[in-house]
Amino acid sequence: MKAIQKFRLVTVFVTLAAMSVSVSVMPSASAATKTITCYKGTIIKKVTTAKCPQGYTLKKPVVKPINSASPTPIVKPGAVAFSGTYSGKISLLWGDSYVQATSVEGLGTGGVLGLTSLTGTGSSSPSNQCDTFNGSGTLSGGGNTLKITFDSSAKACARDADAPTGISFTGNAIINGGTGKYAGATGTLKVTGGSFDIRSTTSGGKESSLFKFSIAGNIVTK
Repeated sequence: MKAIQKFRLVTVFVTLAAMSVSVSVMPSASAATKTITCYKGTIIKKVTTAKCPQGYTLKKPVVKPINSASPTPIVKPGAVAFSGTYSGKISLLWGDSYVQATSVEGLGTGGVLGLTSLTGTGSSSPSNQCDTFNGSGTLSGGGNTLKITFDSSAKACARDADAPTGISFTGNAIINGGTGKYAGATGTLKVTGGSFDIRSTTSGGKESSLFKFSIAGNIVTK
């Protein structure tokens, strides 16, 4: 009888030990249902698998804040293409040995980078129908300005030897800085197709005429 009881006791211990081993090797229910968060750009996905799906990562992406209060950036250093046409009114004072453009005012169209207003002056002491002239001006708009001066290549030609006549002009306009985003700017703008008329036949008089010219080149900003 005692042998039978001892056998049963041993059987119970063996059964409990086997159950203990079985429980220890089985994955827990909570481990199988553990949730992880996966990221792919702005997409967030929660899964119950051990790893994130392909293309996803456990690392949360860093989003840089946008500062809406930041000022508009100025023009970055480099060459900026400039091309357009200016037309307007030129006021003249001329005599037998001189021509003065006492006032030049015009508006620009095309790729003039917002510099739509033109003001300037000029002068020449011609001894031939084609001769050099001096001229300078300012292109402005949007709170910015660009200063230009014609170099020694600038030339004006009269269609006729005597007034009244038409005047054509060309030349290189050298950039001598400016203000705003063109402060310290350099470069060369080519002026072509320039024209205006001298209509009076009496020297020493004042008159005005319409002018027009094309201009193109690169503005180099700092």
